[in-house]
Amino acid sequence: MRVRLVVTFVVVALISAVTATALAYRDARTAVLQRTQNAAVNDLRERVTAVAADFDVPPDQQSLSRFAARVSDGLGGNIVVARYQDLSAVSDSLADTRARITTELRTAVMTGDGAQFQRVRWRDDPYLVVGTPVTFADGDRRTSGLEVFAITDLRAERDDTTALLDSVRTGMVPVVVLAAVLALLAAGTVLRPVRKLGRATRELAAGDLGSRVAVSGHDELADLARTFNETADALQASDTELRAQEAKARRFVADVSHELRTPLAAMTMVATVLEEDADQLPPDAARAARTVGAETARLSRLVEDLMEISRFDAKAVRLNAAEVDLADTVRASLALRGWTDRVRTELPEGLRAVVDRRRIDVIVANLVGNALRHGAPPVTVTLATAPGADGEWVTLEVADHGPGLPPGTGERVFDRFYKADAARTRGAADDTGQGSGLGTAIALENARLHGGTIEAADGPRGGAVFTLRLPLRPTREDTE
Repeated sequence: MRVRLVVTFVVVALISAVTATALAYRDARTAVLQRTQNAAVNDLRERVTAVAADFDVPPDQQSLSRFAARVSDGLGGNIVVARYQDLSAVSDSLADTRARITTELRTAVMTGDGAQFQRVRWRDDPYLVVGTPVTFADGDRRTSGLEVFAITDLRAERDDTTALLDSVRTGMVPVVVLAAVLALLAAGTVLRPVRKLGRATRELAAGDLGSRVAVSGHDELADLARTFNETADALQASDTELRAQEAKARRFVADVSHELRTPLAAMTMVATVLEEDADQLPPDAARAARTVGAETARLSRLVEDLMEISRFDAKAVRLNAAEVDLADTVRASLALRGWTDRVRTELPEGLRAVVDRRRIDVIVANLVGNALRHGAPPVTVTLATAPGADGEWVTLEVADHGPGLPPGTGERVFDRFYKADAARTRGAADDTGQGSGLGTAIALENARLHGGTIEAADGPRGGAVFTLRLPLRPTREDTE
């Protein structure tokens, strides 16, 4: 912006200076030439009138030469040519006048009744040639046949106008320099508040909602700064209100989840007793007892998930990291839930990483449980390593052969309470122990806690593929 402004100022100043120089040169040159030719015409007319009073017509060569010399003496030594029919006399016998007195000018003088002039160039020098016919002094003003031409040197006028052009051209340099200086000053005055506003905007975009700009003056930039400050105030107020509401919502969820744990513990104990004695109850009562037990267990898991999410929101979770064998960890997680026979595994031995074993178990349980519930067999779990920009990474891929992810749900599957199948309703808990819509969100939070991530995509042969990527060394090694 500064460069464009300076260039614009300089170009405008240069164009203005060139235009002014051209106009000044044209007017000065015209004025000088006009004054010179007017003086030459008047002087020739007056001198010819004075000398012709004693001149007899028709002349001979000698009298014609004297006539030309007398006229030249009165004109300051300018070359004078006198012509009468076939006779011609030049005041300076060594002067070459043929190339300077053109046929057009002789014809104009011969056919006209007054003085005529023409500017010519001879040997690259400018000259003014003035011609006039000599008339009788009687009343009819008849021409005598005598024609007089005076050649005036214009080199002095040319030098004057050239010197004027050079001086004006030299004066353009300080004009352009002054324009550049003024442009820099103007750019500093105009662009300084723009730069401050841009810096404040970047700070605001980076999350500094307290960023403001100083307002000075009453111009458009000051109005823009005031508008920015008002917008930032409104944004900060909205952010504060949203943060307060979000904090209240988190506290509410945490408090509700905590308060539900005590009655849920009693309900779970009662439901367990009823399920153990269900075989001794009538069929309807037995079915109701098993349903109560399943839904109570489902509610207990939902409360635990809510409390886990609230701990992530409150930044109250820490890694309890240790070096473990990842293949053993995955196999133990599958065996704990009875999935060993339902899942194909490709787990290389000896792949060790520093992770929180309990949180890796949660991730595996959620991803594999999601594949068993929504996908189709076979479900495959593959463990491998992959190079990264900042070291070696480990990948855990969980793939199924079901219908895959609905279009546009690749990112939303990690949203809380998101259901890929909108028509799906909550029923009794299945053997995966999930169904709250929080499983993938909790898995992603645990992956991020390790400095990793989880990606969801459709497999090359159909089905959904969830890929866990973790660094072999966590970015956070704080212990709980």
